[in-house]
Amino acid sequence: MVGSITSLTGNGLKDWFVQRISAVILAIYAFFIVGFILGHHPLDYTVWFLLFHTVWMRAFTILALLSLIAHAWVGIWTVLTDYVTCRLVRGSAQVIIIIAFLVCIVWCINILWS
Repeated sequence: MVGSITSLTGNGLKDWFVQRISAVILAIYAFFIVGFILGHHPLDYTVWFLLFHTVWMRAFTILALLSLIAHAWVGIWTVLTDYVTCRLVRGSAQVIIIIAFLVCIVWCINILWS
């Protein structure tokens, strides 16, 4: 059983489930983007702008970003707890990664909603 405060859900099975659900969301987002690119020839700035100007696409992009971060965090947390035995190094790395993830979220929201 997972017992760390930095675990995403505090339960290994739930973390596994979060990673699988986030992978499905990321796959749907990737297939949609690839399909959109292949279906809109020529793809120019106006078409791309109009796609990302809709509220549903902005929300879908934020959901995909949050899924990417959740997916990555489960993997990073697992690797750090398995292979980095020094608590100070592991904790410092986790804090730096969390800050980087928060910066990415704020940056994405700023790009999409400004």
